[in-house]
Amino acid sequence: MNDNRHVRLLIGITGASGSIYAKKLLERIANMPDKPEQTAVIFSEAGEKVWQYELGDTSFGTLPFTVYRNDDLFAPPASGSAGFTAMVICPCSVGTLGRIAAGTAESLITRAADVMLKERRKLILVIREAPLNVIHIRNMETVTLAGGIIFPASPGFYYPEKDLDSIINHFVERVLETAGIKIHGRYSWGSSR
Repeated sequence: MNDNRHVRLLIGITGASGSIYAKKLLERIANMPDKPEQTAVIFSEAGEKVWQYELGDTSFGTLPFTVYRNDDLFAPPASGSAGFTAMVICPCSVGTLGRIAAGTAESLITRAADVMLKERRKLILVIREAPLNVIHIRNMETVTLAGGIIFPASPGFYYPEKDLDSIINHFVERVLETAGIKIHGRYSWGSSR
């Protein structure tokens, strides 16, 4: 039985450092036996460049998902009628955070985020920035008060596996569960695998 058949997931990838989080997130979804009903991806231009720089590949062009151009404001994610149930922006730059907090929807990523907030659907921002200034913190507060979820890219280190790959995989599983996707066999505190 597919527990995730009701989930329509939108992933935004921006130019913040941390492309490995996005890659592992997409790989985890692609390899799920019970995939979401739909998964779509939007890369910002900077998101593509940082992915190439940090990961040394262009595999985002071969993803088994629908990929929308960030400058296409006529794409389905620009409308609430498209029916996406959750959006994850991973990694989310503080510039994107600021534009979402201000309601500035000049790209498909920021417009889709605005749609998620106005439709009262899940919007999860995996912020990858340090240190934070008061502007960043206030923007996080604004998005949170509007219904968004700030999910800092700070993985836990209490998992049985201690290698970096496993730590990142556990982190993206938590992000996916927050988005409403059931992950079978995921380690949780106090359990054994």
